[in-house]
Amino acid sequence: DRINSGIAKFYMKHYLRFIPNLISLVRISLVIPTVLNLLAGKYIFALILFAIASISDAIDGFLARFFKWQTDLGKILDPVADKLLMIGSITALWLNQIVPLSVFVIFVLRDLLILLGAAFEMSITEKTPSPNLIGKITTTSQIIYILGLIIFEIFNVDINILIFHILIGSITLFSLISYFRWWLNNNFIKQNA
Repeated sequence: DRINSGIAKFYMKHYLRFIPNLISLVRISLVIPTVLNLLAGKYIFALILFAIASISDAIDGFLARFFKWQTDLGKILDPVADKLLMIGSITALWLNQIVPLSVFVIFVLRDLLILLGAAFEMSITEKTPSPNLIGKITTTSQIIYILGLIIFEIFNVDINILIFHILIGSITLFSLISYFRWWLNNNFIKQNA
């Protein structure tokens, strides 16, 4: 029993902890088919793929936290997978004239600046930045927004969704400003104080 327990702990510590990373890689592999289906107007397939990718984000985060399977690679893979899915999907929806240019620019600008800021911070501090509550709320809101737009296209819902565009644009812009202030404070203001 003691030997079996030792073997189980060894596997948990050295092999199973990479499951969240594998899930993140699966999510990255879903980006291109999701985007291609969106561009082709195959919204049912796109919805299924986007939903699977979104659910996988929650699963890998839960596994990493609950079993303490966090790895440095996972701290990079998870946000990169999220950003690729968000940028790819919003770009396809913009090209299909479903998302206005202003929302597209805010989405892409936020995600690119966060990735660049994280890369800069990692190169200086050698630490991978952790997502904050505002970032998590924004990502969840963006997922709901994209899912909603795809569902509206599937069912040909003819309503004015300007308020949804304004709401998601405002949330994303607030997140960008909040992140930028935190990043400036952490990397420049604190160091010069």
